[in-house]
Amino acid sequence: MVLLDPSNQESGLNALRSSADIAPVERVRGTEAANVAEILERPDVSVLFEELGAAVVEVRPEMRHALVTTAEAESSIIAAEPERMVYAMPITAPQEAPTEFFPAYRSDEEVVARHSRAEIAAAQGAAWDEQNCTWGLQAIRANLSSLTGRDVKIAVLDTGVDTDHPDLVGRIEATTSFVLGEAVEDGNGHGTHCIGTAAGPANPQQGPRYGVACDARILAVKVLSNAGSGTDGQILAGMAWAIARGARVISLSLGSRVRPGELFPQTYEKLAQRALERGTVIVAAAGNDSTRPPRIEPVSRPANCPSILAVSALDKALTPSFFSNGGINSQGGEVNIAAPGMDVRSAAPNGGYQNLSGTSMATPHVAGVLAMLAQANPNASAADLKASLLSGAFPLTQPVRDIGSGLLQSP
Repeated sequence: MVLLDPSNQESGLNALRSSADIAPVERVRGTEAANVAEILERPDVSVLFEELGAAVVEVRPEMRHALVTTAEAESSIIAAEPERMVYAMPITAPQEAPTEFFPAYRSDEEVVARHSRAEIAAAQGAAWDEQNCTWGLQAIRANLSSLTGRDVKIAVLDTGVDTDHPDLVGRIEATTSFVLGEAVEDGNGHGTHCIGTAAGPANPQQGPRYGVACDARILAVKVLSNAGSGTDGQILAGMAWAIARGARVISLSLGSRVRPGELFPQTYEKLAQRALERGTVIVAAAGNDSTRPPRIEPVSRPANCPSILAVSALDKALTPSFFSNGGINSQGGEVNIAAPGMDVRSAAPNGGYQNLSGTSMATPHVAGVLAMLAQANPNASAADLKASLLSGAFPLTQPVRDIGSGLLQSP
């Protein structure tokens, strides 16, 4: 991934052509979706997302060092970093997943082994009456707000969406897929669940209400395959498309694990800053790699970028979920806010519903509240929306490392 000076993109590309012999560059505008998935998979083509000023360049292995040294010397190249894989981040059961992909992925039986049955029973929150509203909506007080996010566009970059779901028909503004050979239809369930939480209807076909911003407009962007994996290049394509479509919020319930002490990716950080300047707030899942107690893992990328809101997960007792990562890395990597992420009910493919857990489930709660704030303050800058969101959080007793400003609250 190469980030360029937006006012001098060609100089950086020319430097890489001459020194690192990068593959020929195909230019893509933000609203263009046709053939982008195919181009991203080709080893003989580099892709420039012109409006972002970001490129995914193909370079032969023996020329990678030359690329890095050129990037360090060339002032028009702001950052150059290896492209990585990213993954959806649910905690589900009972099926198993590769541990290198989902390090915190565990079954209900494993949860019981780590936590006493009394602890689990307490976390199930008998005080929540979910007949009319999910516990998550009650916790963030969305059910008490008159705001609905009307006409505000939320882009969810994920595994796609069930476009025929009766709760979502008529609410989807636009869709696109950046996964080669896969339509936007959700063959995984993760994307439909996240979209439902962010913007499900006030009166679903089957209760209770589970959507935060029930009148927001949905931009469904498939950047993860039906298997739940994708690349940084696909995320950049989705971000460019969503920003060009006028998204006020981009929700990323995805990421990849980072090591203790690892710095945040410069490319995502600068792109998040550029998105803020254009009126778009990016929120992302903090990750599910922890086993509380005693092990707390650092916030995943790209949520660990200072200009991206990192969302941790709370259980029904309003304490950090056992899997939720924490802000243990300095120089970025902090948790910004906490939201409901355990046993969250939302939409599922084929017109159904399911309960999932993870920081993936907490993140769209935040996206929905940002849409509410944007509806209430249509002229507010993206920075203002972020500030309002954080200042409105309800303080909890847990460490800032785990919950940031506190429990998400609706305006």
